[in-house]
Amino acid sequence: MALASVLHSDSADFSFGNNKSLNFGCGFGKTDVGFSAAPGDSLSFAVNASLSSADDDGPERKIEFLHGTTTLAFKFQHGVIVAVDSRATAGSYIASQTVKKVIEINPYLLGTMAGGAADCSFWERLLARQCRIYELRNKERISVAAASKLLANMVYQYKGMGLSMGTMVCGWDKRGPGLYYVDSEGNRVCGDLFAVGSGSMYAYGVMDSGLRHDLTVEEACELGRRAIYQATYRDAYSGGQVNLYHVHSEGWTRVSQEDVLMLHQQYRDQV
Repeated sequence: MALASVLHSDSADFSFGNNKSLNFGCGFGKTDVGFSAAPGDSLSFAVNASLSSADDDGPERKIEFLHGTTTLAFKFQHGVIVAVDSRATAGSYIASQTVKKVIEINPYLLGTMAGGAADCSFWERLLARQCRIYELRNKERISVAAASKLLANMVYQYKGMGLSMGTMVCGWDKRGPGLYYVDSEGNRVCGDLFAVGSGSMYAYGVMDSGLRHDLTVEEACELGRRAIYQATYRDAYSGGQVNLYHVHSEGWTRVSQEDVLMLHQQYRDQV
């Protein structure tokens, strides 16, 4: 008898030749659990309750994952600034405070993580492999547009299958700085500013008040740093450290990694 039919049946009996009979009955919310033994010719095991209720959706029911993060990227005259937090959550449980949410695809391309950490990590590392293969075949670096299109095409094949990914692909190519948003539904959008995650609304508030195309590198870094800090201050699912990257014509550079508590003390003293 198949295991699934055993678990979903009202009772199941397994008999073996023996000198004693042992009956085990269990009822979930209906009867007590009891054991009894009596002289007989067989051993029997009985489950007198179904393990699934009538209103269950069945084995195909999807698990709802609760995600939280804040990732940010924007273009300005000197390239692209990428800023992210480092907190990983599982519902209200803080799983980690030191997650690396920027994936270094190659020396000129970066990807961010928002959604399921495993999905983002797997697909962006697969993208890194495809970008390297492209470079070997064509003797030139892949463009940001082509890299983002590769990622969108790969995840679109699994649309509706439970992937959870909202990433930004940032880089520099022959056209200059590039910034694309790609998600697990296969959507791909080009833009100058994106913030993804549960704290993105707070980050947008800071960006809308301070973003200009003619920012210096120092001003742009400070704007991205402050936007992530404000998001971590208001959003319980974001926190840890603020990791900051600058993408320019020579590739990407890791600018800083600062704890949000230190930033809180720094900005509080400035008020």
